[in-house]
Amino acid sequence: MPSIVAIIPARMASTRFPGKMLAADTGTPLIVHVAQAAAKASSLSRVVVAADDPRILDAVRSRGIDCVLTSPDHPNGTSRLAEAADLLGLPADTIVVNVQGDEPEIEPGVIDAAVGALTAHPAAAVSTVAAPLAPADDPNNPNIVKVVCRRDGTALYFSRSRVPFVRDPKPGQPAPLRHVGLYCYRRSFLATYRSLTPTPAEQAESLEQLRVLEHGYSIAVAVVPDAGNPGIDTPEQYAAFVARWNKAGR
Repeated sequence: MPSIVAIIPARMASTRFPGKMLAADTGTPLIVHVAQAAAKASSLSRVVVAADDPRILDAVRSRGIDCVLTSPDHPNGTSRLAEAADLLGLPADTIVVNVQGDEPEIEPGVIDAAVGALTAHPAAAVSTVAAPLAPADDPNNPNIVKVVCRRDGTALYFSRSRVPFVRDPKPGQPAPLRHVGLYCYRRSFLATYRSLTPTPAEQAESLEQLRVLEHGYSIAVAVVPDAGNPGIDTPEQYAAFVARWNKAGR
């Protein structure tokens, strides 16, 4: 079996919540919460934080978490992931899990499901996760990304629009699936990904994963019943996380 390594890209800059990686109203920095939650996934052999700031490295090292310093100039998290994989010298057959650095409540089972989807689809270069929309979710909301899957469990398309659009509603027709932004990559594909040029649908939808599909690669999709709480983008969302954490008596 290949090794399965979670890499958590973490950058200090954030437009809506500067310095959020080190926010510590719970007594623990946010990035440490994320790494500790990811480490509970049974499929992982290693968890590494890939940061662009020595202050983040100091925070995670003090908690015994593996880390590596990456360039501050990456255009996206996947690019930072690829540099970290190079710095770590990961073998070509490693499965690399990209865990977002602002998801302290990530469910370990979601990580395991994404890894399982990639191992179950040998021809897929990438895997990700989807879940049914929550009752309060509006499928027409462009901030909720939807995914349509092929019958073999790989992605057909991702969109900010409502897909599939049901022209004539009938019982038993598929409901939209919400895309959950967790990805697993084959280590050998990360270098390939960095060489792929931006594509028309990717640019139109502003969805980076469409670049993979438009260049002819497959993305396996694990459908889970519930993906848990979303990531933290704002101080208000962080305050809500802290309240949940304190209420749970942690």
